[in-house]
Amino acid sequence: MPFGDITPSEAARWAARGGLPLPADRHGAVAATASHIHSVVAVLRELDFGDTPPAPAYRAAQEAHDAAV
Repeated sequence: MPFGDITPSEAARWAARGGLPLPADRHGAVAATASHIHSVVAVLRELDFGDTPPAPAYRAAQEAHDAAV
């Protein structure tokens, strides 16, 4: 689901809808932050984690510490 840049008015509307009314001077900063978060999440959605086991499967005690310095 592609997202463009979020406008300050959209950010204000979404914040108000979530019960977090913003002062007018914060709309632009919140919109820029939300746009950045959307761009990072878009990159993460493109990654293939098909063979990656879930975090509870990781056991630190089973690691071999054989690195050379």
